[in-house]
Amino acid sequence: MESAILSIRNLHAYYGKKEVLKGINLDVPKNKVTGIMGPSGCGKTTLIRCINRLHELSPSASIRGDIVLDGKSIFKMSPVELRRRIGMVFQRPNPFPTMTIYDNVIAGYILNGINLKKEEKDRIVETALKKVYLWDEVKDALRKKGTFLSGGQQQRLCIARALAMNPEILLLDEPTSALDPKATFKVEELISELKRDVTIIMVTHNVAQAGRIADYIAFLYNGELVEFGKTDDVFTRPQSEKTEEYLTGKFA
Repeated sequence: MESAILSIRNLHAYYGKKEVLKGINLDVPKNKVTGIMGPSGCGKTTLIRCINRLHELSPSASIRGDIVLDGKSIFKMSPVELRRRIGMVFQRPNPFPTMTIYDNVIAGYILNGINLKKEEKDRIVETALKKVYLWDEVKDALRKKGTFLSGGQQQRLCIARALAMNPEILLLDEPTSALDPKATFKVEELISELKRDVTIIMVTHNVAQAGRIADYIAFLYNGELVEFGKTDDVFTRPQSEKTEEYLTGKFA
């Protein structure tokens, strides 16, 4: 197993008295794509929301256990520092509607009150947009609103916004579910390239997509981690009957 950048230890997550995650233990390998799979309601989104401490913002939400990033508990970091180190991209593209494309990319700095010189801002914007192959498409429209872009471009803009903070980990919550096949293909290609620089944890319902781009698969069922391993191993020799049933479409 490659070196782990993130270790989840005996993690329990609750909404009120309802236990949504039940003792998850997972080591996330560095510079790989880890796919989180499982049927609706099994706790996939809750798991990644715990990783950047969004879960605890929900009323009545609570957590037991620990999550360790590079040897330090995330619960001993300020949420601002943590969310700089662990970026997140949501299911539906969500550029800030009142902001230009340019300001969307550096929104993390703006919202956290981090002042940058103009040259530094320009460099960050150009670098982040080039990483997501959007620079050539938008370089002459940086002062237009982000919502002027197509759905696929908006999602790549949201990925650029997360990458602009130089995170160590990027959380993707079903990043292509609202996109058409062509835009999906572009985002999948992008994810495969980004892992050279950043560790990616991706929730997906799409078994074929996980097979194409995930290096490792974590299969959740009813709040428990049923199986974790290299994608090829999980897909061809699943250790659990539940995993096999899910992969062969017996339930969704």
